[in-house]
Amino acid sequence: MSREYGLTLLTGASGYVGGRLRRALDAGGHQLRCMARRPEYLHSRVADGTEVVAGDVLDPGSLPDALRGVHTAYYLIHSMGSSSDYAERDRRGAESFAKAACEAGVRRLIYLGGLGQGERLSRHLMSRQDVGRILRASGIPTVEFRASIVIGSGSLSFELVRALVEKLPAMVTPSWVDTPTQPIGIEDLVAYLVEALDLPAQESEVYEIGGPDRVSYGDLMREYARLRGLRRVMVPVPLLTPRLSSLWLALVSPVYAQVGRELIDGMRNATVVQDDGALRDFAVRPRGIREVLARALVNEDLGFAATRWSDALSAQRAPRSWGGVTFGSRRVDSRAAWVQR
Repeated sequence: MSREYGLTLLTGASGYVGGRLRRALDAGGHQLRCMARRPEYLHSRVADGTEVVAGDVLDPGSLPDALRGVHTAYYLIHSMGSSSDYAERDRRGAESFAKAACEAGVRRLIYLGGLGQGERLSRHLMSRQDVGRILRASGIPTVEFRASIVIGSGSLSFELVRALVEKLPAMVTPSWVDTPTQPIGIEDLVAYLVEALDLPAQESEVYEIGGPDRVSYGDLMREYARLRGLRRVMVPVPLLTPRLSSLWLALVSPVYAQVGRELIDGMRNATVVQDDGALRDFAVRPRGIREVLARALVNEDLGFAATRWSDALSAQRAPRSWGGVTFGSRRVDSRAAWVQR
């Protein structure tokens, strides 16, 4: 490495993005400490020399030890799948973490939130942006990334697209399928998160990040079908509410119900990049949607998904079932059960 980064704390290391970032930081030789509510889940997954400590942002007393000696902390925590009051839990967690980080003398925070503008943001997107504001208000220089759909093998968005296209030759599609988004590949997202360590820790910044293509979920499904050589028909209808849409998706892809409803509710909001500051300040040049979908498809088919969106659920609770199918558990074969998680 070109310079000494100091001790880095990674929260959310058992999640989809956090797990990929953990591997990148391990590979880069960074002095890394991972904080988890269930540290036993991570011990066998981290590299030699990486610390794993117990900590919970909703238990302020657990944070001083986790933050002691930390230079930079990644905040990749959200509890959308945990309960109906997740927004309040996320607010309290961010406040307790920000307070403990200040007291520990942390020099920089790096946070991943969500894109979206306007007063009618979904509860999910509003909560992600509220967390960013709380961290920036801490007084610690904070780099906040705002991203749209993340595409990669094992990502929730990719698995939903794959499940729908593979299972349904003809689809009745709600209006949110046409909402504009600006997806980013998981590898490019991780590259941004790693490169943020090199930014001067002087003041807080918000960076909107995404790939070069503005597309919809419908476009993603059509491109996936093209890559797989499948013919699919989509018939738009305006009547499917977010709740009905989540039930429709559950018939094809039994994802965790709370995550599904909240994710779909957020799809009514356009999530596109309005500010190109990330392209000025970072060397990352994100791949287009055709390439990231192709890479995700190849890696998924070969069983190379390094992490899955359901890993965070697996690390937090016992497996749940839906219609007799167990999901949220890594004991399920990844190639055979991509529609189950």
